[in-house]
Amino acid sequence: MDFSGKLVLVTGSSRGIGRATARAFLARGARVAINGRTEQSVMAAIAELGGGEQLLAAPGDVTTAAGCEAVVGCAVAGLGGLDVLVNSAGIWEGGPMEESDESLWDRTIDINLKGTFFCTRAALPALTARGGNIVNLGSDAGLIGEAGMAVYCASKGGVVNLTRALAVELARRVRVNCVCPGYVDTDMVRRDYIEASEDPGAAERAVSDYAPMKRIATAAEVAEAIVFLASDEAGFITGAALPIDGGTTAGR
Repeated sequence: MDFSGKLVLVTGSSRGIGRATARAFLARGARVAINGRTEQSVMAAIAELGGGEQLLAAPGDVTTAAGCEAVVGCAVAGLGGLDVLVNSAGIWEGGPMEESDESLWDRTIDINLKGTFFCTRAALPALTARGGNIVNLGSDAGLIGEAGMAVYCASKGGVVNLTRALAVELARRVRVNCVCPGYVDTDMVRRDYIEASEDPGAAERAVSDYAPMKRIATAAEVAEAIVFLASDEAGFITGAALPIDGGTTAGR
């Protein structure tokens, strides 16, 4: 999968799956715009990725339409166009429905779903001009329900069906797909779930045992699937929601 000369924006690429995805595209010859909320986080990620002319800083908040337009505009101007948009920016927060307030709802929907929509809208002219494509970050929680995760499930279910709707609407212009990871070994999972638990050891065992394969994914495994969906080898795939979950959504 050769991306030499290709121009890629990965939102939320200052850490986690996004940064692993940026690394995977970079290794295949792409020029990659790195996005995070702050200039400091973006520059730290660029340094970790090795720096150089193949990387471009595109910091900014993608929780508003204006923020999405600014981030995409920076990337398109700096790269000189756009072949691939990866909507990776996202947050994970859980809790019982009774404890899920309006601020949690707004925070989760704004970054996970609203940001995906408005980054896509902002990038569409540049992607259309180069016959590009989009890969969104869904989740296994967007394919099945999970107790204590109603708000997150709603946001990622929205991403999955948004992917399908846009794939149909834009089928003659750009391809639109999404990946649906289960638990992934990232700082977000470790910090916000495992380390925040009363018994981190038990939480880590529970996470590892959740999928039938009895382990959690690496960020690199998710990144490779994203690169495939963005590649010419996946040229007749659009509207797909690809589970990368060790069998979680296959059944019990």
